[in-house]
Amino acid sequence: MARKNKKRTKRKLKKKPIIIFLVVLVLIIISVLCIINTHITNIYIMNNYYLSDEEIIDMAGLKDYPTIIDANILSIKTKLEKNLYIRKANVYKKGFFNQVYIDVKENYPLFIYHDKTYLYNLKTTEDTYIVPIITNDIPDNIYDSFVSAMRKVDLDILERISEIKYDSNGIDNERFNLTMNDGIYVYLTLSKFDKINDYETIVSTLGDKKGILYLDSGEYFETFKN
Repeated sequence: MARKNKKRTKRKLKKKPIIIFLVVLVLIIISVLCIINTHITNIYIMNNYYLSDEEIIDMAGLKDYPTIIDANILSIKTKLEKNLYIRKANVYKKGFFNQVYIDVKENYPLFIYHDKTYLYNLKTTEDTYIVPIITNDIPDNIYDSFVSAMRKVDLDILERISEIKYDSNGIDNERFNLTMNDGIYVYLTLSKFDKINDYETIVSTLGDKKGILYLDSGEYFETFKN
């Protein structure tokens, strides 16, 4: 019995889907190239007090507004946190990754003690700042608690404190006397130290009076006697 020859049909290659794929691929490549060559357009610095925006931008290596690829978030964070005056840096991008946001926690100066300026993390520096000078020795057993209390003082209030003296009265061994830049003295204990943050509100009610503000107990003001 003779074999029947099968007809072979030729399939035409569909060109339209291939063309569409190639066009899409080219557009993707062009888009990626455009993105990686895009430069940083805006830099936002937040929560800095002692360091200027310009100083932080320079530390971060963003002074020349590099491309978004060169402005690597991890690299920026590492550079910033190597600086003595920055405890932590949160870095992120917005928009089309061309806007850089830097939120810093500064390692700011707390006080001068034994002729050394102590920063938030208790490292020392020879740089000078307008911060309180501790005029006598603080007992070792309350020193850590004192540092914790000082860390809670608002920065604008910190700059208004001229001197701090450890001043136990025999009843409370955590008592301090603060000399303010405006000539008013303030008594505080470590348990009530955060009350100093209300200082501006309190003195606004005193007019031009000078005296001693007792915030350690009773919360009253005693005018200096002439």
